[in-house]
Amino acid sequence: MERALAVSERSLALPRVTAVILGAAFVALAAQISVPLPGTPVPMTLQPLAVLLVGGLLGARLGATSMVLYLALGIAGLPVFTPTVPLFGIARLLGPTGGYLLAYPVAAFAVGWLTDPGRKPGENPKLVPMSINPGLSPGVSKPNWLRVGLGVLAGLVLIHLGGLAQLAILTGALSGAARLATLPFLLGDLGKLAVATAVLTKLTPAVRARL
Repeated sequence: MERALAVSERSLALPRVTAVILGAAFVALAAQISVPLPGTPVPMTLQPLAVLLVGGLLGARLGATSMVLYLALGIAGLPVFTPTVPLFGIARLLGPTGGYLLAYPVAAFAVGWLTDPGRKPGENPKLVPMSINPGLSPGVSKPNWLRVGLGVLAGLVLIHLGGLAQLAILTGALSGAARLATLPFLLGDLGKLAVATAVLTKLTPAVRARL
């Protein structure tokens, strides 16, 4: 039995590593679509949407790992961050958009955990049989769109809190930081919420069943 489990884990290693790399690449690609906004150093990008999708599709641990890899690539100097912000490497994490970036692993973990299609609300994941745990069996249940929507909303809130906290430190004023980091993006976030909820509700079981 233990040997069979070991073989099963090894067979899943390559798909999981590939998924983590592809998730980081997806967010890096989304970062290149950037629109500077007047009056704020924070551009509008597709990064938050990509982070939400990666977290929801890969699950909590793999989604967070993918975002840690993404940050590591950026810190190493690879061109994975938004090109419209003139800071490079680790300096990007200390700049006006650094709070958003640092929140990505946390947001991805939260979305992945809250949208887990194999867990019922209030259920301890350690007590869920392995046969119905998402990522280990193709028989996971279809996620509820409302729970997925709440998970996506939680991820968005965490990203905004990260950005707001960093800008509040840099500007010394929470209200000013909110005008720069939160208010300009609320309308666009409604679209991200709708798109991510629809995509994750549809694709999460199929993707996680293969990881």
